[in-house]
Amino acid sequence: MAAVNPRKLTEPRGKTLSIHVVTWNVASAAPPLDLSDLLQLNKENLSVDMYVIGLQEMNCGIMSLLSDTAFEDPWSSFFMDVLSPLTFVKVSSVRMQGLLLLFFAKHQHLPFVQILSTKSTPTGLFGYWGNKGGINICLKLYGYYVSIINCHLPPHMANNDQRLQHFDRILEMQNFEGQNIPNILDHDLILWFGDMNFRIEDFGLHFVRESIKNQCYSDLWEKDQLSIAKKHDPLLREFQEGPLLFPPTYKFDKNSNNYDTSEKKRKPAWTDRILWRLKRQPQANPHTPRLPAPDFCLTLRSYVSHMVYCISDHKPVTSTFDLELKPLVSAPLITLIPEGLWTMENDMLISYSLTPDFLSSPWDWIGLYKVGLRHINDYVSYVWVRDNQVSFNDGLSQVYFNVSNIPETEDQFLLCYYSNSLHSVVGISKPFKIQPGSSLAEDLLGEAQPHI
Repeated sequence: MAAVNPRKLTEPRGKTLSIHVVTWNVASAAPPLDLSDLLQLNKENLSVDMYVIGLQEMNCGIMSLLSDTAFEDPWSSFFMDVLSPLTFVKVSSVRMQGLLLLFFAKHQHLPFVQILSTKSTPTGLFGYWGNKGGINICLKLYGYYVSIINCHLPPHMANNDQRLQHFDRILEMQNFEGQNIPNILDHDLILWFGDMNFRIEDFGLHFVRESIKNQCYSDLWEKDQLSIAKKHDPLLREFQEGPLLFPPTYKFDKNSNNYDTSEKKRKPAWTDRILWRLKRQPQANPHTPRLPAPDFCLTLRSYVSHMVYCISDHKPVTSTFDLELKPLVSAPLITLIPEGLWTMENDMLISYSLTPDFLSSPWDWIGLYKVGLRHINDYVSYVWVRDNQVSFNDGLSQVYFNVSNIPETEDQFLLCYYSNSLHSVVGISKPFKIQPGSSLAEDLLGEAQPHI
């Protein structure tokens, strides 16, 4: 039995996580052929740890919704096809009619991401229809509370007050009563983005287009409805945004980079926005400004639109952030160890240790995955930990795993421990290979070591 080293009680080192946020009103279009520019895959030395992707106006016809209920929707499938070979796993998703929110993380981060809640807040017709509103994923990331909101607010120049009311309503509805989760305004980070539909006031169509043509955006910023609202709303002012150094992202003729040439000739606007809010420390006195917590810091690295995509009347917008934090949780709740040499012919053993504060459940399970898994249900096989347990001693447990029905492959595998009570992966093994049965004798003669 492999020994498990006791965890050293050392001060956790600081971590820097790169988070890439995408918002795009896709106007019922199917995914384009290439998402490299959108996901920054065309950049050398890609170092993204997590993707947060929010779409609005996905195709939500009856047949499309029925199909997406039974199968993955085309956009989710396409993002998984692109990201899973790069070891990103879809950790969580939530859908409300045309709104979709996806959260991906590299597999090594899975034990430190706990999904706490997903929520939909419709604000459409009479406050019940989901064509407008917000969807939320609430999670703990290395012990910190993070809320992610994708929204679609009411359109048209004259509906600015209604937009602000819907913004407030979405925020008010993010309550977690009875779930032992703090109020959203006490979360360490809120990422809020979407088609917010704020417009540019006062200036006429010709002036706005000439300003865009000459890249003179400063006059337009002053009349941007969101910028104006932040001057008068203290809570909205706490949400930060990067500088708008890109052209307004709405409204374009589809399949072109030309602003609206239809009879309506809608005035261009920065409708698609990405905001964030960090938790503030309590004020020591009324004259002392509140500062962000020193162990949790967010830095904006880029805030851009992507003009190369023409399938919609909106251009997508992305932000890349560096999140610097000192982990509140630095060791996984479960440490998994595949025992010995795994072959296709035998039941194999898995040893795992639990931290003292982890409460296991009879419904916990361990999944066997190929490296490059798309989502947590993309397992090759699995075992219930209680049903297959063979020993338990001093915090170390063993379960057996039947691999005889797994096709022979050269792929590498991972083991993940899924906690039913926490609805999250709480332990992950290092990659290893399962040896073909015919090569077992040769491996033993060569005194082969476990492929871990």
